[in-house]
Amino acid sequence: MLNISTALLNQFVSHIKSRGIPLERIAEYKKWLRYFLDFCDKYPVPSSRGEQIRLFCDKLREKNQSDSQRERAAHAVSLYFEMLQQPGKGVSAPSLTNGTMAAGSAGSAGEKSAGDLQSPAQNLPEPPYPQPYYLSEEAPHYSTGQSRRSQYNVAGYQEKSGSPEWDAVIETMANEIKVRHYSRKTLQTYAMWTRNFQGYLKNKPPAELGTYDVKDYLTFLAVKCKVASSTQNQAFNSLLFFYRNGLKREFGDLRDVPRAKKSLYIPTVLSRAEVDAIINQLSYPFNLVVKLLFGCGLRLFECLQIRVGDVNFETGKLLVHGKGNKDRTVPLPVSIIPELKAQMTVVAELHEQDLAAGYDGVFLDEALARKYPKAPWEYMYQWFLPQKFLTVTAEDGKRRRYHLHESDLQDELKVAVRKAKITKRVKSHTFRHSFATHLLQAGYDIRTIQTLLGHASLKTTMIYTHCVPVRTIKEPKSPLDLK
Repeated sequence: MLNISTALLNQFVSHIKSRGIPLERIAEYKKWLRYFLDFCDKYPVPSSRGEQIRLFCDKLREKNQSDSQRERAAHAVSLYFEMLQQPGKGVSAPSLTNGTMAAGSAGSAGEKSAGDLQSPAQNLPEPPYPQPYYLSEEAPHYSTGQSRRSQYNVAGYQEKSGSPEWDAVIETMANEIKVRHYSRKTLQTYAMWTRNFQGYLKNKPPAELGTYDVKDYLTFLAVKCKVASSTQNQAFNSLLFFYRNGLKREFGDLRDVPRAKKSLYIPTVLSRAEVDAIINQLSYPFNLVVKLLFGCGLRLFECLQIRVGDVNFETGKLLVHGKGNKDRTVPLPVSIIPELKAQMTVVAELHEQDLAAGYDGVFLDEALARKYPKAPWEYMYQWFLPQKFLTVTAEDGKRRRYHLHESDLQDELKVAVRKAKITKRVKSHTFRHSFATHLLQAGYDIRTIQTLLGHASLKTTMIYTHCVPVRTIKEPKSPLDLK
C-alpha cells in the first residue's frame, strides 16, 4: 500500500469536512483516497482525471464493490481533485500521470523524499483487491529510475553445463536457428529438448552419438514417460534439427521407433455470452488484450507484439506480424475503437516519460535496430501493450521497454475463467478458435477466414467445421437440379 504524507491527508480531511461529509464517512473517504492513489501508482492511467476515476471504479466493480461503495469512492476522488485545484495550498500532491507517484519534485516511486512519506502506518485497512499481477514489493511502478532483470534473451542454451562439447554444439544449433529467423519460442523449445537429451545420455560426447541414442530416448518418452503425441513429435523435430544443424549429420533410419499418431483435435469454442463473462472479470489492460484476441483472431504473441505503427484508425485495419514473418491485415473491431484510442494516449504519455528519463528504447529485432539506429526511440515502434516497468538487459545493462508478458495474461485469465464459472478449458488461444467458429456460424466463406487467421493451408482452417454446423455447407444436389 502506498504511503501518503500526513499533511496531505489532513488537508483532504479538512476539505471534505468543509463540503459537508458526515463524520462517520471521514474514515471511508480517506480509505478510498488511499486506494485510488495506490491504484494510479500500480496501473497505467491516462492524464484525464475523468478517465482515472472511471478506471478506478471499474477496478472496484471487478473486486465486487457495491454500487453505493463505488459512488462514494468516485465522490471522494472528485473531492480530492477539487482540493488540488484550490489556490494557495502548501502540500505537494502525488503526480498521477502514467502511474508515477512522485511527490512534489521527487523523481520515481523509488525516489520519494522523506518529508513527503511517513513510515508505514500501523493497523491501516487492507485494500479490497490483491497486489496487482505483475508487481512485486521491489518492482517499480512505471518508474523509469528502477527496473528488473531481463528474461528477454534467455532461450535455454546460454547456461553452461558440465560438458563444453555439448555447449559448443548447442551454440551452433542456436546460431542456425537465428540465421533462419525462427522465433525465440522455437529456440527455447529446441534448446530445452536438446538439453533433456543431453541429460538422458549423461553428457555422452556428441561425437559418439548415433541413431540408436535417438531411438532409445524417443522410446523412453513414449513408453516410460507416456507423453502426448504432440510432445513426442515436438521432441522428434527438435532432435532432428539438432542432428542436422548442430552435429552436421543425418538422423538415420528411425522406422522402428514407436511414434504416437496425432489424434483429431477439436478446439474448445466459447459462446459470445461466455466471452463477455470472462472479459467482465478482467481488469485493464487484460480485458483489452482478450478483446483483441477474440475480435481480431490473433495468436497470443501476435497480440502482445503489436506496435503503435501497426494500428491504423483511418483504414480501420490492424497490421499483424504472424508466424514465419508472414504479415497480414485484419479489421479493427469498431466497438472497441474508443478503447484502442485511449490506449494509444496512455502509450504516448508513457513514451514521453521514457524519453525524458533517457531510457534505451524498446526491444527491436537486431537487423532493424542496425538499419534504423534511432528506431528504438521512435513512437511508431513502441509497444501498444507495454510492460509496466523497464527491463535491464543481462548482456549490456541497458534499460529497455518490453511488451506485456504472456505469463501475466495467463495468470489473470485463469482467475477470470474461474470467477465467470466457465466449465470449459480456456486458454488464450481459445479466443482465436472462437473467432473463427463465430465467423463460420455467421456464414463467412472458409477461405476468407483462412486469410484472416493467416493459415498457409486451408486444411488447418477446416478443423473449425468440426465445431459447429456451418451454414455455408449445403446438402449436395445433382447439377441437373441446380438453376
